[in-house]
Amino acid sequence: MTLIKSISGIRGTVGGKQGENLTPTDIVKITCGYAQWLNKNNPQKSKLHVVVGRDARISGPNVKSIIINTLTMCGIDVTDIGLATTPTTEMAVTGLNADGGIIITASHNPKEWNALKLLNNKGEFVSGQDGKYILDASENADFNFANVDNLGKTTQCDYLDKHIEKILALKLVDTQAIKQANFNVCADVINSVGAIALPKLFKALGVENFTIINAEANGKFNHNPEPLKENLVELAQKVVDNKADVGFAVDPDVDRLAIMCENGEMFGEEYTLVSVADYVLQNQKGNTVSNLSSSRALKDITEKNKCQYSASAVGELNVVAEMKRTNAIIGGEGNGGVILPKLHYGRDSLVGIALFLTYIAKKKIKVSELKNTYPQYFMSKNKIQLTPQINVDKVLLDVKETYKKQNVKITDIDGVKIDFSTEWVHLRKSNTEPIIRIYTESTSQQNADNLAIKMIDEIKKLI
Repeated sequence: MTLIKSISGIRGTVGGKQGENLTPTDIVKITCGYAQWLNKNNPQKSKLHVVVGRDARISGPNVKSIIINTLTMCGIDVTDIGLATTPTTEMAVTGLNADGGIIITASHNPKEWNALKLLNNKGEFVSGQDGKYILDASENADFNFANVDNLGKTTQCDYLDKHIEKILALKLVDTQAIKQANFNVCADVINSVGAIALPKLFKALGVENFTIINAEANGKFNHNPEPLKENLVELAQKVVDNKADVGFAVDPDVDRLAIMCENGEMFGEEYTLVSVADYVLQNQKGNTVSNLSSSRALKDITEKNKCQYSASAVGELNVVAEMKRTNAIIGGEGNGGVILPKLHYGRDSLVGIALFLTYIAKKKIKVSELKNTYPQYFMSKNKIQLTPQINVDKVLLDVKETYKKQNVKITDIDGVKIDFSTEWVHLRKSNTEPIIRIYTESTSQQNADNLAIKMIDEIKKLI
């Protein structure tokens, strides 16, 4: 089984041996490291405050209990917001004026996984430097717990209504237009917190005719929880059978949004951000950002609206940093992650749904017709397994040097990305295993696959 520690937190499979899996000991250690970091950053505060929320995974109540008890034993007050989406938890940190937050979710991973995602006082993932401090502190295990008179207290709070209220207050969300469109909507919420959040959102937006599948927040995922085409067969059938106008699918913590056309075909996870950004840019000019492995379509749409696009290294933390640097008005990742700074700096499926429904309501267009208005790109995602003895950095450097001689754009802020005139390839090394990930995009699936095969062959020759 697996335990993975990174700067954004810790994730792993529940049970098994300490240090090899996500066990109570590992949860206590990382929570104590986080508490130590909070105290270091707030020496003037006599009492710190942390928000804790979780998705509906089976292990969630157990993990939450360990975290909350550990924080209070460290003298930190906790607001437990219970079953909550990741974006709701992020917004609760700032809304409740907390010093940080912990999200208990393994995102799109299967049910045996869980994770702790660590937030700063802005409701954003902790920085790389802070994450390293927390990991080091958790390993050193030099913890200082509170005495009996200074134990933290726990209070309960439901923040979803406030989250939705802030979405409805956005100028670009038009509930009247959505209500008049009389949409028929289907959604797959994969037996997690989307089962609570999406019905509330639909009702608030004026969508009266909606069908929710996998609608019990019990963590018993009825299929692989990643919102990809191959996992959404049931949703596709439901959309067609119900003659729905649109289908939505979210992952267990509701920060990734996949959209389905009225004919049961996928809109394309890369095009969630593209379409929402298109709507935003038509109403407000500004910069956009996505990561290097996201579709070129966002760049095309941004430039079509006479605005400027820039790319970041992969990872939400990096996207947010680039959005702040360029003062971007919208950004995100090609896996269906929409970040709207006017709401908060975090991927948020709920605001993505609200903006998308507003867009098609105002445009009076079918989802499949909207898809056809965008540049059609196709992606291929592959990897090469290497032996531990191979120097991955050297291989990527050799690829970069090879293509320097050609008339192409090379970006090396995160691995090596090579932009050709009509396609691109992005090569990245894994942080956890000897693998080179190979992402390609082109104007047809065959071209994307062929480009990937070509790069795999070239890398093998270099090795």
